Amino acid sequence: MLVIPAIDLKEGNCVRLVQGRKDAVTVYSNDPAVTAKRWESSGAKLLHIVDLDGAFSGYQKNMDAILNIRKSVKMMLQVGGGIRNIGNLINLFSSGIDRAIIGTAAIEDPEFLVQACKQYPGRVLIGIDAKDGLVAIKGWEEVTSIHAYELARRLEMVGIAGIIYTDIKRDGMLTGPNIAAVREMVDHVRIPVIASGGIASMEDIRNLVQITKLWGMITGKAIYSGALNLKEAIQFVNSQAC
Repeated sequence: MLVIPAIDLKEGNCVRLVQGRKDAVTVYSNDPAVTAKRWESSGAKLLHIVDLDGAFSGYQKNMDAILNIRKSVKMMLQVGGGIRNIGNLINLFSSGIDRAIIGTAAIEDPEFLVQACKQYPGRVLIGIDAKDGLVAIKGWEEVTSIHAYELARRLEMVGIAGIIYTDIKRDGMLTGPNIAAVREMVDHVRIPVIASGGIASMEDIRNLVQITKLWGMITGKAIYSGALNLKEAIQFVNSQAC
């Protein structure tokens, strides 16, 4: 199980949003590459990057920052936000990005998802963002009538490599993850699930570790605010695997 730090990019800066709201932005750094090196030095093996401008607009706007991060660290990078076509994937993977996360397009353009999974097996994950158990799309601005785990089971058949599952009511709130919802998701699929949203403390880390089939957990605001020590969290999770 991995503890995965997150870098959210907006206008080239490293930021965090509260519940995905564009009007609730905190800028933590104007040099995301330096932030990435900090998390790598804490022991991170995988970095989660989201192009927030891309998520809201439908096309990627922070490639320069993403490329600078790639040049600055050796750890694996997974990138999401604004990935809507094969051209986006070609651009990312040719730039050294290890894994890509498709969100809105997984619902709106299933043919693209099928093509992506065939062309890049094992490298395409799906971001499933949910509010009250229902899938949210377009930068969390639209809530659909599709239940999160139902979508997960449907997409598993396509050949996706894993799921990033985010409870948007908890994201950026430091209120603790939705353990029941994460467990429900893990129980409904056979592919790797990464939990995101709400991690605030070592107690949350300990609770998530109890979900034995959980592949990983993403933490953002907690490590930026100092509520959680990333190195300590990684060391704890690694000790549980021994």
